[in-house]
This record gives sequence, structure tokens and C-alpha cells, in this order.
Amino acid sequence: MRGDYQQLVDEVSAALGAPATLEDRDFGLIAFGVHDTGDGSSGGVSSLMDPVRTKSILHRRSTAAVRAWFEAYGIARATGPLRIPPDPSAGVLTGRICLPARHDGVVQGYVWLLDDGHLADVELGGPGRAQDPRIAQAMRTAARIGALLAAETRAGAAAGALLHDVLAGPVTGRDAALAELRDALPGGAAGPVAAVAVLPWRPADPAAPGPGLPRTAATTLVRVGGGGGRDGESAGAGTGARVRTGAGGGSGGGAEPVRALAALVLLPSAGSVDPAVAAAERLLHAAGGGPPGGTRTGAPGEVPAGVRRGARGAARIRAGEPAAGAAAVPDAVAGVGDGRADLVGLPDTWREALAAARAARAAPRLGPVARWPEIGPYRLLTDLPGGADPTVGRLLEPAHAALAHTAEVYLDHAGQAARTAAALGIHRQTLYYRLSRVEELTGLDLTAGEDRLLLHMSLKSARL
Repeated sequence: MRGDYQQLVDEVSAALGAPATLEDRDFGLIAFGVHDTGDGSSGGVSSLMDPVRTKSILHRRSTAAVRAWFEAYGIARATGPLRIPPDPSAGVLTGRICLPARHDGVVQGYVWLLDDGHLADVELGGPGRAQDPRIAQAMRTAARIGALLAAETRAGAAAGALLHDVLAGPVTGRDAALAELRDALPGGAAGPVAAVAVLPWRPADPAAPGPGLPRTAATTLVRVGGGGGRDGESAGAGTGARVRTGAGGGSGGGAEPVRALAALVLLPSAGSVDPAVAAAERLLHAAGGGPPGGTRTGAPGEVPAGVRRGARGAARIRAGEPAAGAAAVPDAVAGVGDGRADLVGLPDTWREALAAARAARAAPRLGPVARWPEIGPYRLLTDLPGGADPTVGRLLEPAHAALAHTAEVYLDHAGQAARTAAALGIHRQTLYYRLSRVEELTGLDLTAGEDRLLLHMSLKSARL
């Protein structure tokens, strides 16, 4: 179906001699025609790219601000073509002609034509004005696009409902839902797949996104969190996942159920999850979790874009990361599970994707898009039941955040006092005093390996 859209967009471009793009109604890029780079290399089209068009192609989605700017012209209500003038202050250096792609009275997307003035004499039509035949032809093509988008939306909604049943429905019905999902997907989804998790999912439009994501076969919203356990009935496909919203303390309690977006991505091979990473980046951008592109936040100590401060946390992962009491919690993160040979492995790759997303939220250095193989100890920690070990309960109280932070940095540095003191910027005697207080609060012996292991795991787990 992606090829159908490209062919139709090329038809519109050829009819009017202008570079065209197709976006869904959420301003996600679906297809685009040839564009001039300014040196005539596009084959004679003289229109120049402007920042808005360039970014929409590079990021495969327009920003919320751009969407609001264009929607102010009434494009969502328009039943015919609209001319939109340039506005350099908004980054719109080139005028546009917008062709709404509608079906059954509902706008499904938009075909955008760049107009640097060479289409000024093209009559769009109106009361007492005959529409230019080229525009009439382009609108017929837009109507065909609208019908395709509507059909894809209906199919996507059905597949999304089945995906939800597979991941979060009653355990007894998941096998049947998986069989139905296989039948509903193109080619029976006989090839490799991977899951993507984006959490929390709370964009302005609360619904799961529709078409516009290459290789994304289905999306759905799933409630995750709300306590531990491995009974298979928990939200989030029986993961028992607990997800910290960022406002709680570091005690492992206070985790609240949140909405996560689940996406099923078709892969060229089980060992290549790049399409899933690309889908995760676009979905994360739609969720307001930072710009698409790149799966890392940078060097330890850097606070990534889209990260807000102020929530209390147990401690930081390593020296240089935000400390307890000032933990950085990303507004939204994404996780990508390992590829599986076929749909039978969907529940497993979803569990991995959700774990990776939770890890990225706990340790921003892993995100904003985290892959399951790269989250280290969180592969084990995300599988633990909810709630802090009673031994460390007092240490994880907000009043002792500095002590918890000290203990985690100390353990991250393999118990080396000199490195820990340097990382914390404190005197070694101060470090020893704090560690003695940690021992008093927990009853643990920090010279004993198993006690250190329990404390380290508890502090890491508290981030989740």
C-alpha cells in the first residue's frame, strides 16, 4: 500500500509540475515526490525547499506547532483545495496548495504542493469560478488517497484491537487473538517481527497513531504498571511491570499504572531491528519525547532534550548522572525488543520492549530509544516483582536520598573509596560516615559481597 501512495503523489506532482508530499491527518509523512535542491537537479521544478518542508521530510513528521499553524487555515474542515501564503516568520518561505484527502466526509490526510509563484494562475475553483482541470484531476487523485487511508485506518484499528488482546487481554484468549492477528496482517505476517513500547503515551491526541509508519503493522494502547507479580493477568501482557511516573519517591512504591503505546513492526530479518528503531523514534517524537533520530542521550552527565528535573529518585546510575533528589525523568521514552522469527514470539519481544522502555526511564543515559540487548542489568531488574526489599525501605525514604545516592555511587565504583569520594566531590571521611549510616539504616554489612549485591540491586530496582 505504501507504493500506491507514492504513485498517487507522483501523479499529483506531474499534473501540476510542483513537488508534492502526502501526510496523514496527524501530519505524519507518508510519501513525497522529487524536490529541487536549488541547483535544478530535480529536473526543472523551480520550487525551493523551505525549513518546514525540509524538516517534515527529514523527521518524517511535522511538529505540533507547524500542524497548528496550518490547521488555523481550516484545512481539516475544507472540502476543496486551499491556497496558503508564505510566512517567513513561521519558516514557511514557500506558499502551499493543500488538497484535503477526504473519504465519507472525513479528512484522512493532506496532499501538499509547493508553490513558489508558478501556480499563481491556477484556479482552485469557487463560486462563479471554474476549477482548473489540473486541480480537478489532482482532487480526484486526493479522493483516491483518502479512500486508501480510510481503508488502512479501518484495517489498522482491527489489527490494533487484536494486538491489544494478544498483549493485554485475558490469558485464555491470547492464542486465539494471535491466530486472528496473523490472518489480519499482510501476508499473514509470516516474517520476522519486533515490538516497540513508548511510555508514557500522552500526546494531545490520545488515540494510537494510524497509518504513516513504514513496516508498522499495528499499534494499540496498553495499561502497564499497577504492581508486581507474575500471574499473567497483570496489565502489559503479564509483565507485572511497575512504571514510575517521575513524581514518586525512591521506595519502589508509588508506581502507578500508565498508558503505553505498543507497536508491531515487520522486519526484513530477525537480526535487523533497524525498522523498529526508526518506528520508535517517530512514535517517540509524536509522543513529545524529543526529536527523532539517535537512540542515545550522549555522554553520562548530559541531560537529554525532553528531560525534566525535579522528581525524587533513589540515586543515579553512575557518577555524573542526575542524583537522588533531582532525578531526570524523560517525558517519554521508547524501548525496542529483539526480533523474532514470526508472530509466535510477539509476547516475548513485547516484554523486552517494555523492559527496555522502563530502563530508559530509570536511566536516561540508555535512551531516549533503548534496545533490549543494551540495557545491561535492567534485563534482570525489570523482571523482578514490584516493591522494595524491606531491608532498604528506610534508606529509600526521601529524607535519606543523599545516603542512597552515596551508596549507589559507591557500589557503581566497585567499593573503591577514593574514586567514589572524587565522583561525589566529598572528603573520604565524609564518605565513610555516610556508608556507616547506610549500614545502620539497612542492617547490611557493606564488606559482605551478598549484602552489597542486595543493596545494589535494590537501588537500581527502585529507579523503575
